[in-house]
Amino acid sequence: MPDLPRRDFAAFLFDMDGTIITSIKAAERVWGDWAAGHGLDVAAFLPTIHGKRTEETIRALALPGVDPVAEAARITLAEIEDVAGVEAIAGAAPFIAGLPAERWAIVTSAPRALAEARIAAAGLPRPAVLVAAEDVERGKPAPDPFLLGARKLGVAPQDCLVFEDTLAGLRSAAAAGMASIVVTTTHAHPLDTDVTAVLDYADLQAVTTADGLLRLARRPRPIQS
Repeated sequence: MPDLPRRDFAAFLFDMDGTIITSIKAAERVWGDWAAGHGLDVAAFLPTIHGKRTEETIRALALPGVDPVAEAARITLAEIEDVAGVEAIAGAAPFIAGLPAERWAIVTSAPRALAEARIAAAGLPRPAVLVAAEDVERGKPAPDPFLLGARKLGVAPQDCLVFEDTLAGLRSAAAAGMASIVVTTTHAHPLDTDVTAVLDYADLQAVTTADGLLRLARRPRPIQS
């Protein structure tokens, strides 16, 4: 079992897609249709969509005659309408339920309306602090999203633990001066990172210390008779 951080934190910051919910099927349905309509190699393109803002993904393609802002808006609407198969990652719901409301936030590259739709579809609570794509000028891997999340919670960046699933997100957290955990349940291949990895939240629990801080721990296993 990988070692967990051996310190306490003021807050936990969660990426959304691939970290506390799985929306790969829904996202790839929408993006696959869009990519095919623009003559792209769908199989090669789909792995590039995760962890970044929609507009930035489209802009990087530099497709002639394509307005990244308008296309991003159309894709977002299609994703909001298609949440079939969106569900919480194993153990995420009880893990989050055990956190004080003022001690956690979601920091996502998705637009706010899409984030809210997917959080609801997965049956997870809407956090008091939700940082979405439109809230920052620079998205992940820049540190801005996680720095804003910490600021909204009123905690220092170095006192935050980030839960992520992409290299762009891990780089964003590192640039913000935050420790990270990588959630691997949706990964087809290992990430090139030395960040502690966990499959999901089934064996994890958050312990609130006497002074109100959070400690990540293993859930006690039942004693075999």
